[in-house]
Amino acid sequence: MKLSRRQLLQGGGAALAGVVATQASVAAAPSPHPLENFPDPLAPAARKAGQAPVTTLNGRSLPARWRDGAREFHLVAEEIEHDFAPGQAGITRIKAWGYNGTTPGPTLEAVEGERVRIYLTNRLPEHTSIHWHGLLLPAGMDGVSGLTQPPIPPGETWVYEFELRNHGTFFYHPHADELLQVATGMMGLFIVHPRGGEDRVDRDFAMLLHNWSVHPGTYRPDPSVMTDFNLWTFNSTVFPAIEPMLVKRGERVRIRIGNLSMHDHPMHLHGFRFYVTGGDGGRWPRHTWHPEVTALVAVGQTRDLEFVADVNGDWAFHCHKAHHTMNAMGHDIPNPLGVKQQDLAERIREVLPGYMAMGEHGMAEHQVHTDMGHMEGPENTMPMMMGEGPFGKLEMGGMFTVVKVRDDLPKDGSDPGWYQHPKGTQVRRVSQDPSFRLK
Repeated sequence: MKLSRRQLLQGGGAALAGVVATQASVAAAPSPHPLENFPDPLAPAARKAGQAPVTTLNGRSLPARWRDGAREFHLVAEEIEHDFAPGQAGITRIKAWGYNGTTPGPTLEAVEGERVRIYLTNRLPEHTSIHWHGLLLPAGMDGVSGLTQPPIPPGETWVYEFELRNHGTFFYHPHADELLQVATGMMGLFIVHPRGGEDRVDRDFAMLLHNWSVHPGTYRPDPSVMTDFNLWTFNSTVFPAIEPMLVKRGERVRIRIGNLSMHDHPMHLHGFRFYVTGGDGGRWPRHTWHPEVTALVAVGQTRDLEFVADVNGDWAFHCHKAHHTMNAMGHDIPNPLGVKQQDLAERIREVLPGYMAMGEHGMAEHQVHTDMGHMEGPENTMPMMMGEGPFGKLEMGGMFTVVKVRDDLPKDGSDPGWYQHPKGTQVRRVSQDPSFRLK
């Protein structure tokens, strides 16, 4: 079957043009695209409907080139500057380690049955390697430093080459000084599309879950922290800087989730019942799909969630561990809920000018005070709660974003803004009397 260039580019990652060498693209010599030797990677019905490419929230897929019968990628391991909330107030910017200028590194996409050739240039101050988590390959390509390969020294470029024997949502990360290198941001998604096609999806989103410990006033993640992290991220970004997922009503949506954090995450979607359809073992047989509104994604796992977005609205999607939707929490600070603090606060201000009592009536006032500039936090430390919605403070951070479903979306792919609720479909006030009772 001969495919046009346009058809290939519509193939959900089946055709990727160019090559990334360090940060720049290098044009490959014109030649017939080797994918024409493979069956169409999407089912004919899905091809006609226009299979969606993978959208990595706040990220991108890495271009590749074809050479000598293989799809070639070039990854560069290096120290980078990373901002957890670009464009937002209360920035936390760190020295991270990543690939090709970002954490997570760019998403790799290929098709089952293809041969891939992946060059890794090490610009870190120590040795590294890459493990292809979940992929079936020769032991010598598995990327475990000291076990299946020598470590890759600083300044050197090594190459991994293998055939893609299984499809699904996978990821890559170092297996050399893994505790430190993953903690500082070295990870990325590897998505292998099935060779024989699959069920059509109109939107295909992807994200990696991760946690960070960035102590107040510091600029590097602390890899020695095992459980008490203070930043929780989708693709190394916190809410409200995490991109929303934009969907047209009636479309079928897939959300691919990989977990490279140190915690399990119960991922909860408002407004819809989804089916868990696959993971790092590939796409599951249809009779094993099961409906959920919350799916637990364990450490080292991936899960694919699919649903039809048949109801308009702005629907929350987040981890259901409440402290994972907060930023920069101080776990050892006493809880003053219910404690009368006025006299105490005045006395403390005598020795600590500018001290402000917080939490007597709850923590909702935290975002109000920080947004108004009344409370200045530690250097390089973002507020615990962030984000403004159409009805006030969202009081969220960390692992939280929104699925925006509309009858129509802007043709330029821009955010359609907040949902306008039709009359009679929104909660309303019936009384301001605290002793109100039904009669």
